[in-house]
Amino acid sequence: MNDAQLFLAVGMPTLVVLIGILINHWQVSAINARITDSNARIGDLRQDMNVRFQEMTPRFDDLKDTWRAELRRVEEVLDARLKHLEDRQPCTAIG
Repeated sequence: MNDAQLFLAVGMPTLVVLIGILINHWQVSAINARITDSNARIGDLRQDMNVRFQEMTPRFDDLKDTWRAELRRVEEVLDARLKHLEDRQPCTAIG
């Protein structure tokens, strides 16, 4: 076996495998960079959502106070109606 045949038998497959390893490494690095970028974007989104939720908390408190006031008003109206019904003279039975 001469040098050229030995190179073709051993050197070429080794060279092809090394090229495959380098391409695989490049693809893994690209995917890792995209994942890192996605994590950063998710972190930014999470911060934005936290700010929005913090802005919503006072609004919910105001809404809760409004509902309490409205329910208190309804309760007062119902109490007044019930008192009016209780104060009315009972009807005499016909018969």
